[in-house]
Amino acid sequence: MNQVKIPQGDAKVKVELTVKELMALTGVRFHDNHTMKAAARKKLNEALEETYEIEQGKETKLLN
Repeated sequence: MNQVKIPQGDAKVKVELTVKELMALTGVRFHDNHTMKAAARKKLNEALEETYEIEQGKETKLLN
């Protein structure tokens, strides 16, 4: 069985989300604002990219 190793995988990362963005990530649907979940996911992806300096298409820095 292959195991993926993520360096510093237990390190903590802080991301600022609004309460509505957090709720959207948990599955709550906001009928008046369909982009809320996408905005929250974008913030998470940006935090991940900044933390690990990932370039799009290059995942080798995370995986061993």
